[in-house]
Amino acid sequence: MTALDDIEKLLATHKGRPPIEKWHPALSGDIDIQILADGRWIHEGGEIRRHELVKLFASILRREEDGEYYLLTPVEKWRIRVDDLPLLITDYIRSEEANNRLLVKTNVDTWYELNSTHQLLVETDESGQPQPSVVLEHGLAARVNRACFYRLVEEAVEHNGQCVLQTSGGDFVLGDL
Repeated sequence: MTALDDIEKLLATHKGRPPIEKWHPALSGDIDIQILADGRWIHEGGEIRRHELVKLFASILRREEDGEYYLLTPVEKWRIRVDDLPLLITDYIRSEEANNRLLVKTNVDTWYELNSTHQLLVETDESGQPQPSVVLEHGLAARVNRACFYRLVEEAVEHNGQCVLQTSGGDFVLGDL
């Protein structure tokens, strides 16, 4: 799937998502839902195993200015716990035919093109290990899984002592060499 038409189809699947940016209900309270660092969703101590249900919850998830994560409906707002970042980047595709576009896929089957809006950022933890993430919408970000990050590093080039991933959406520094 590297043709421009195929990439456009991937991006077009975002139509019809809930307009949570327009929803501003009062806080309803806390709900016993936790998103673990490995991307699993836990409700009342048990894992939510239905992928379609996780996708639905992810479509109504927002992080607000207070740094908290909320599940929203037009009339309800429930605070949940998130261990690291709520979503994971699990795969990507690059299209050489389509001006070097690079799209990343989340664990809830949404696709984002790396660009100035959906940037790939790489911070390091206290031990110096890279912690790559992609900026999404609604205050969210997705952690890039290790296998995907290593594949991206393999595609990167050296530029001024840094490992740089070049795409049509911009150049993204993956780390120092």
